[in-house]
Amino acid sequence: MSEQISDRAGLPGLIDRLKRLVPAKFRPGSAVVPVVRLSGVIGAVTPLRPGMSLAGVAKTLERAFATKHAKAVALVINSPGGSPVQSRQIYLRIRQLAAEKKLPVLVFVEDVAASGGYMIACAGDEIFCDPSSILGSIGVVGGSFGFVDLIRKIGVERRLYTAGEHKATLDPFLPENPDDVARLKQLQREIHGIFIALVKGSRGARLKGTDDLLFTGEYWAGEKSVSLGLADAIGDLRSTLRARYGDKVLTPVIAPASGMLSGLLGRRSAGAGTSSLDGIQGLPDGLISALETRAIWAKFGF
Repeated sequence: MSEQISDRAGLPGLIDRLKRLVPAKFRPGSAVVPVVRLSGVIGAVTPLRPGMSLAGVAKTLERAFATKHAKAVALVINSPGGSPVQSRQIYLRIRQLAAEKKLPVLVFVEDVAASGGYMIACAGDEIFCDPSSILGSIGVVGGSFGFVDLIRKIGVERRLYTAGEHKATLDPFLPENPDDVARLKQLQREIHGIFIALVKGSRGARLKGTDDLLFTGEYWAGEKSVSLGLADAIGDLRSTLRARYGDKVLTPVIAPASGMLSGLLGRRSAGAGTSSLDGIQGLPDGLISALETRAIWAKFGF
């Protein structure tokens, strides 16, 4: 009889020891908030150096939202923007997954969430930032160069053949046509309107500034962004999640899957868990890509 009592008394200890063998994220009562990093210029930079895109981050997002016992999904964003199409597609995928899994999305801005980067940040139910973070730049930009005088000076004759009245719109080797510029600006206004509607639909009554202030393409530091309603609060990921879910909250980083072949080729899915300024590959295409990427980041002082 005494042996049976001793065995029963030792059972809780045995269970505790077995629990410790189970990975922490699978233990009952553990709050889990998977973390996905979305970094870099959005859209195709060059064929060899793609920027952040839906194709590159979709699987990572799906894995994050499928995490067992997840209480929320945290997105760490560091992007100066890029393609409005890819930005909106990533935004939509995040919102779709959040609705399907019924999980809140918490966004944490690092250096920059500007232009398309801010569009993605709007997928969060709440946006947190550092006092020195830069947010905003809600606008549309496009640019080119004009080489008409240059090719005339060096004696080059431009020969261009098209079918379609506007096929050569804004050709940099032809004189600028005011009608072409007007059409481009109309297109930009349409895209800008889509961006504005997305921000208003996401942030709603939290926006405190007027349209003439918020949607001019201007950007602000963290404290001002909070006062304008572009962000909800100043806060870092660790402190915010521990305050909300307890000191033992688990924050596994969900990185893109990588195999031996991708490692040998030196290529990974862009955007999710990668740095915005990965090393130059040593190829001319990679050098051009790095310079273009650097120029976009430099606009915001980084």
